Amino acid sequence: MASYVIGVDVGTGSVRAALFDENGKRYAVADRPIRMNKPRPLHVEQSSDDIWAGVIACVRSVVTAAGVAVSDIRAIGFDATCSLVAVDAAGRPVSVSETGDDQWNVIVWMDHRAIAEADAINRGGYEVLDFVGGAISPEMEIPKIRWLKTHLPAQYARMALFLDLADFLSWRATGSTARSACTTVCKWTYLHHEKRWSQQFFKALDLGELIDDNRIGDVIVEAGTPAGRLTAAAAAELGLSRDVVVAIGLIDAHAGGVGVLGDRPEEALAVIAGTSACHMASNRDRHFVPGVWGPYHGAMVPGFWLAEGGQSAAGALVDFVVRDSAAWPALQQELARTGKSLYVYLNDLVRTLEADEPFLTRNFHLLGYYLGNRSPLADPTLTGMIAGLKLDDTVESLAIRYLAALQSVAYGTRHIIETMNDNGYAIKRIRLCGGGAKNPLWVREFADVTGLPIEIISESEAMLLGSAMLGATAAGLYPALTDAMLAMAGDVSVTRPRAETASFHDRKYRVFREMAKDQLKYRQLTAAD
Repeated sequence: MASYVIGVDVGTGSVRAALFDENGKRYAVADRPIRMNKPRPLHVEQSSDDIWAGVIACVRSVVTAAGVAVSDIRAIGFDATCSLVAVDAAGRPVSVSETGDDQWNVIVWMDHRAIAEADAINRGGYEVLDFVGGAISPEMEIPKIRWLKTHLPAQYARMALFLDLADFLSWRATGSTARSACTTVCKWTYLHHEKRWSQQFFKALDLGELIDDNRIGDVIVEAGTPAGRLTAAAAAELGLSRDVVVAIGLIDAHAGGVGVLGDRPEEALAVIAGTSACHMASNRDRHFVPGVWGPYHGAMVPGFWLAEGGQSAAGALVDFVVRDSAAWPALQQELARTGKSLYVYLNDLVRTLEADEPFLTRNFHLLGYYLGNRSPLADPTLTGMIAGLKLDDTVESLAIRYLAALQSVAYGTRHIIETMNDNGYAIKRIRLCGGGAKNPLWVREFADVTGLPIEIISESEAMLLGSAMLGATAAGLYPALTDAMLAMAGDVSVTRPRAETASFHDRKYRVFREMAKDQLKYRQLTAAD
């Protein structure tokens, strides 16, 4: 009798679910958009009720579409963005918004309201900072909680439970407050290698109540561990049996890493390229990498230390660059005329232009720090820069700008890899997934810029597969997560770097690095007396 598992992925803009069999074959997939509230710059909020409604809709959809017996569905695994959820003692949403509206009880990962709080923490020299690359990010949860206590004290007083979004989903499904080592180690400063929170750290931030009142959890386990079985209410909502096992989950990017890494994880860098990009490197030994989050013990692959580099804007950068051009209206007309999708059209145009000039961006340079630099500079205040602009608003000029944005993301990845390899890693290949893996021009540029082979698994929904692997492990279909990773991953295609582009990209990469240095020089020149 076949056994099936469901993977659920909650991304920045949508909930998705897929149903797989125990061998990793996908039978159905569904998605639903998530509402987002942006009451002011840098503030990005969502609703946990809206997200859970999306989970219900997607799970029911894939079960119906797959046509399998509900009794044969053994488990469900969740992954989600590293967003902060706040609920009261009764489990009801509590507003994280200055609007005071309780439906907005999630601070989204990309929210940067807590930059000042992160800066203050980083000046403290706390031991936990050694395990987040030396500097905590405003995208992590503790600066956000510190912001809530400072700016919304009445709402903060009602917050009895803080959960990372992946942990909220397993809690909502089972009632268990057990937390994932992935979420707590990567975003909450939990010292998993010592199985403890730093009491000194939380007391120094005047956040001792988080531990004293157990608002952030005292049961921390590795992903793929059973959180429990579905509650009667959750089973009825999802249309599943109460016998379904719920796995402790992962952050979405880490689920993508689990989905794609396969064998020899120490040689591969998992790059999850979506709205943002995460770079996951695993090693049996502990290596500290400046500006790279971690090392995190057991945060993705059990028994391995994880280093996590990242780019706050990847796909979001490319989308913005394209739509920010004066040629955007003309491009929309071309899309309507040709019937092509946006990136198919741009990719075709780039290749046409390359027939006359193989290196279109030779004199056009773009530094893609539009949302700061997460790694390895760890400076969220950096901004984007462009050199080479002309009075040219043609679609062809937009295609060159688009290519430059793709290359900027790739140069950022090269910078992260170089920094990791300078500090104990030996990355020989990239396992790419997410939206970037579906764009052949992006894949080509990643290979050429980094000089490494790009490997892509046949299953395009890597994060959903990773979450399904968690469920399969929790249900006992595999003895360990690493066994599920090997058994459920599909075939791999490889794109190798083109030798004829290496010298060009070496020079362009030098320009990329110099642009960031120049920006800091400009700051010094214009600094107030």
